[in-house]
Amino acid sequence: MNEMMLKKRSTNYLPEDLVVEILSRVPLTSLARLRWACKGWNDLIKDKILAKKPSQIIMLIDSRVYLASVDIHKIDNNKVNLTSQFSLKDPLSHNFSEEVDIRNVFHCDGLLLCTTKDDRLVVWNPLSRETRWIQPRSTNKAFEYFALGKSSSNKYKILRMNQFCDVFPYLIEFEIYDFASNTWKVVGKTTDWFIQTWKGRVMSVNGNTYWLACSKDQEDFLQSFDFSTERFTRVSLPGDHHSYHVLSVSVTREEQQLCFLTQDKPLHSTYAWNGKVNIWIATKIESRGAASWIKFLSFDLPNFHQPFYFCSPMNFLVDRENKVLVCPGKKGVSNNFLNILGENKSIQVDHHDAKSVCSLFVNYVPTFVQIHQGSLK
Repeated sequence: MNEMMLKKRSTNYLPEDLVVEILSRVPLTSLARLRWACKGWNDLIKDKILAKKPSQIIMLIDSRVYLASVDIHKIDNNKVNLTSQFSLKDPLSHNFSEEVDIRNVFHCDGLLLCTTKDDRLVVWNPLSRETRWIQPRSTNKAFEYFALGKSSSNKYKILRMNQFCDVFPYLIEFEIYDFASNTWKVVGKTTDWFIQTWKGRVMSVNGNTYWLACSKDQEDFLQSFDFSTERFTRVSLPGDHHSYHVLSVSVTREEQQLCFLTQDKPLHSTYAWNGKVNIWIATKIESRGAASWIKFLSFDLPNFHQPFYFCSPMNFLVDRENKVLVCPGKKGVSNNFLNILGENKSIQVDHHDAKSVCSLFVNYVPTFVQIHQGSLK
């Protein structure tokens, strides 16, 4: 009897709060392995660790994807901290050890839709290391845009927008990829609007996709695609949208709300770029396109050693808690790796490798969504 009691005591688990505290300190790249230790750990990691972890940042640096941390209060010698690298191996390599060169990354619910420099397409869960390689019907890398989204029944789909720029008005053809059937289908085409290449950022919010479009009379507006109905909707912009330049769309870091960056037009010239910078956040977007917006942040552009200006397509993140936006440097903006801008605030962030260029960074919310051969769940 005593032996049985001792054996039972030796297999008792630690208190749940203590287990959660310990697992919360484990790097993301290790959590995927630990969740298989037992069902209890799996449930804790999914429900009490990943669900409460703040969104992180993924950076695309020199064709590689890194998990990064940017704390504007604790920047070590004004350097960005790369916490780990997500490794995407090439299945076409002989020993499956070569890294894939990534051109672009689109994030949706912890999954990354990546285009490669050799014109391949892959859906990738960097946390579980699962991949799903997809063959596009055709490639038009200069004028094509991809987006990953999901329907109200949690079925994931890929939207491909292929823009033909031979004559004006431009023709855009839309295709949808279905994971269950592993096929593409054409869902429509239009010449009513087009995407300006210097404003070609596409973002995901609540499973739907948003981007800036331009009408044939050169008017900017916000376009969306609903993956449940597979329909396009024009989303209303705030205030007098003729009084500002719309530069780019993004999402806020924590709540994952749609936001966009504008710059006021000067009174006498529509081509000067020294107006006040504004960040607008959507508090509500209805299915028919009506939207409620708040002006979250407004400031004048700071001057560094040289005049600062935004380049396009502008890639930025909004930190609501600290009331700042973070945008990449270099490539015409400044000589710094990153820039943190806000009211009476301008921080220039470097990188340990002076030659490194951050071509993209997006919010990242880790998930254990599984990628299967026949579907994506």
